[in-house]
Amino acid sequence: MRIDVLTLFPEILEGPLHASLLGKAVAEGILDVAVTNIRDFATDRHRTADDSPFGGGPGMVMKCEPIFAAVESLRAKNSLERVILLSPRGRRFDQRMARDLAGAPDLVLICARYEGVDERVSQGLCTDEISIGDYVLSGGELPALVVIEAVSRMLPGVVGDWESVRTDSFYDGILGAPQYTRPPVFRGMEAPAVLREGNHAAIARWRRKEALRATLRRRPDLLEQSIESDRELLAELMREEQAPEKENEP
Repeated sequence: MRIDVLTLFPEILEGPLHASLLGKAVAEGILDVAVTNIRDFATDRHRTADDSPFGGGPGMVMKCEPIFAAVESLRAKNSLERVILLSPRGRRFDQRMARDLAGAPDLVLICARYEGVDERVSQGLCTDEISIGDYVLSGGELPALVVIEAVSRMLPGVVGDWESVRTDSFYDGILGAPQYTRPPVFRGMEAPAVLREGNHAAIARWRRKEALRATLRRRPDLLEQSIESDRELLAELMREEQAPEKENEP
């Protein structure tokens, strides 16, 4: 898979793209990430990529001409099925979207800066706008890294053990189960005995139940489309969650 990132600040992406699993995926050719400086496509001697907004107002707006030119320069070697603007106005990025994007042969990620990007970029160039959350950052470079990291985990070979991906939070719509390692007891807090007894069926049931419990307590909205096989565990959890309340009733 190839991902092209268009930015005014390429140096922000250099370190993370060569570290940990991302660096391994790039080194092994599973993922090809190219970072392009939008200013390289400006036509004036000052390499101007922004200008004051029409109608007045604070700050600067990224110009459309260099961005169009940068994307069009990629068309000769890529299909460009998905050209994405990272913007607070975009659809909320989630695991389902990461899995969808991982199925594309290539992605273009455009990193906004300043007061935003000329609207004609969104109108005439982009297939998607994505937001990583309801807050504002100084630019789209960190969101681009978030998207690349999440999408890369969906590519075969990036994570050594696919089971690690399959048990991630949100992979199948709910949060992940709690995890424990040695020592078995730490400051009076004990790791669940079921995880240390070697009964794989019991461990699988415990993990699924505790994943559902965490989701019920922290993100109950995710349970609206729970699968049929979880109904029994959910009913059991609901009884357990309500039991302390009944015990405290006068």
